[in-house]
Amino acid sequence: MDDAVSTLTRAPAVGGLTTGAVARLLGVAPTTLRSWDRRYGIGPASREGGRHRRWTAADIRLLERMCGLTNAGIPPAEAARAALAAASPEAPARPDEKQGRVEQPASHAPGALPIGRARRECRGLARAAVRLDAHAMDELLAAAIGRYGLLVAWESVIMPTLHAVGRKWETAGERYIEVEHLLSWHVSSALRRAASQRAPVAGSGVSLLACTPGESHTLALEALTAGLAQQGLPVKMFGAALPVEAMEEAVRRTGPAAVVLWAQSRSTASRALAARVESVEWGVRGARRRPVVLVAGPGWAGQLPPGARHPSGLAEALDALAAISRR
Repeated sequence: MDDAVSTLTRAPAVGGLTTGAVARLLGVAPTTLRSWDRRYGIGPASREGGRHRRWTAADIRLLERMCGLTNAGIPPAEAARAALAAASPEAPARPDEKQGRVEQPASHAPGALPIGRARRECRGLARAAVRLDAHAMDELLAAAIGRYGLLVAWESVIMPTLHAVGRKWETAGERYIEVEHLLSWHVSSALRRAASQRAPVAGSGVSLLACTPGESHTLALEALTAGLAQQGLPVKMFGAALPVEAMEEAVRRTGPAAVVLWAQSRSTASRALAARVESVEWGVRGARRRPVVLVAGPGWAGQLPPGARHPSGLAEALDALAAISRR
């Protein structure tokens, strides 16, 4: 049984969970839950103080049915009628419900993602991605970044979900590629919103970030961009597959304190490229400078340039670049 379902069925019978907590568990936007309550009567049996929604285990089981039916492509109004009918006292209880379990309706839609014991927010984001629910993904991503900060949200919510989606489509043929593409787009959008919240502080050296030629995976660099921007450190992000000549020209024109070269696969990592970027100089004759080059990403494993700086993750990369920029 899905451990998310187990978590839901352990919700308190009295008092209940808030709408926001239930939305994170199910991967549904809070506005969607409120709409279902208002339009179709799929809502909590009681409210705290007569106003605030509090969802009990029974309420959440009803939502589980509703989500399963809508995931199967059934229109919300019809799904609500079916879910309410199944929950009515006259409806015969299924054996699994008698034991406190909720079985998902049969569906041709993608199922649960293999994210194991990841935090509740990760499970909710995975469900929203599988449903292709863009609004819910935006709300869940913004909530995770706002609640935990960018670094924790990236490492504990976003990355596990991205890896789960990637593993899913690798084992299911072409079936989940649309899920990965949509989730990646919304992660990118959330990271750019986070990066725009603070202007750079004058006096710090700029960091230049770029994917190596032939490399198209940019999300990790986008997370690094957002992390630097949130610290007020200037950063220039050049994105995917920057040609070698363009990279050299960008270094000469911007005079960065540091350059980060991202390679996702071994085929796009190049020792010669790292050495070439490290040799680029700028400034007046007699006082020329060179950038500090960091190589990042799993593609560099086993083929690091001599003496190369290779941060193991976002936190280490942020610390290294902050120290270099503030020299």
